[in-house]
Amino acid sequence: MTDQQITSHGFGRNLRLLTASDYKAVFDKAEFKVSCAQFLILAIRHDNINPRLGLVIAKKNVRLAVQRNRVKRLSRESFRHHQHLLTGLDIVILARKGLTNMDNTAIVQLLEKLWQDLVRRRDRLVASQATNQSIK
Repeated sequence: MTDQQITSHGFGRNLRLLTASDYKAVFDKAEFKVSCAQFLILAIRHDNINPRLGLVIAKKNVRLAVQRNRVKRLSRESFRHHQHLLTGLDIVILARKGLTNMDNTAIVQLLEKLWQDLVRRRDRLVASQATNQSIK
């Protein structure tokens, strides 16, 4: 394996929302929202090609630190595997109640479905804007 292959699925600083203003931008201007009973995913488009991820796993919704860390680990891992589909997005994942009752496989499958929904919505918006541009 080359160094590039190893780092392509990492979770470096360039793939993370780092500041409060990064999170605030996503919360205030969310263009895309996908959700289920256990997760809410908000996203905005940005000019950078790398997608960036932020996690909000509140103690109110996931009581035990062990469970919060598990949800974060699974969310980051899922994001790493799907980052090639999520280019140009800043994403925040919010955990809701009910996650502690789910096993790892169920969480990963749920995130897979949510990523697909998010990509579908982004592509639909980009296509409609391209159509609107060609009409003008």
